[in-house]
Amino acid sequence: MDAAEFFGLEPTDDPLHWLLPVTPGNLSGLGALFGGCALAGGIEALERSTGRPVVYAAVQFLSFAKPPSVVAIEVIEAVRGYNISQARAVGRVDGEEIFTVNAALGKRDSPVDGVWVQPPDVAPPGDSPAREALEHQRGTVMERVDMRMANAREPHELDGTLSADGRSALWVRIPGLELSAAALGFVGDYVPFGILQSIGRMIGGNSIDNTLRVVRTAPTEWILADIRTLAVRDGFGHGSVFLWSERGDLLGIASQTTIVRENPQRR
Repeated sequence: MDAAEFFGLEPTDDPLHWLLPVTPGNLSGLGALFGGCALAGGIEALERSTGRPVVYAAVQFLSFAKPPSVVAIEVIEAVRGYNISQARAVGRVDGEEIFTVNAALGKRDSPVDGVWVQPPDVAPPGDSPAREALEHQRGTVMERVDMRMANAREPHELDGTLSADGRSALWVRIPGLELSAAALGFVGDYVPFGILQSIGRMIGGNSIDNTLRVVRTAPTEWILADIRTLAVRDGFGHGSVFLWSERGDLLGIASQTTIVRENPQRR
């Protein structure tokens, strides 16, 4: 299954316009379009409209989209160079702007290659406990994803003790979905989970933005979301997610700023 089919992205008669229905299968536990699905839909629309792979994509969330609305996505290729395009995808519901994805797309031949970060030392997916969907997540996108707690506390273990290093990790498998930039954008949307793990309480929150930098799309069944909470202050949390293949290939780096709320629900 490709990303367009998984996330429900539909073409129109205009190759620069796409539709993303807001269905239960792409909702967060808050009852609105999951941020990772919005970014994934924008990335897929951008790649299909330009014919180029995403290198960098950053989404800014302006409002919520709830069912049964349909997000109309317009792709604007502002600059098309020999190797690189600069473009944006604007998602609207009934004319109201819901999100905007700014992106660079393309590929260049280069002899330079290297990775200077290392994956965390965690148990493999088969030896990690499953992350079960909570009651408010039933029937949402969470039930379409298989997650394992590679380095994370169960809800009953969140006793208010702060994390020593701000690190947590989830193994994520999306059954039937081909690995793509859109898939990485979806898996990278777990800074809010990392923040509640770092704070040690069942706090909630919603993302202001989500940025993805694509390194490669090496084949892998499971993606390791290596979540690093950087800081929480003045009601906002900031963090990054390093995305690894099962064999330790760096696939991409995501980052987010989220609003931190005292809320018993989590993503």
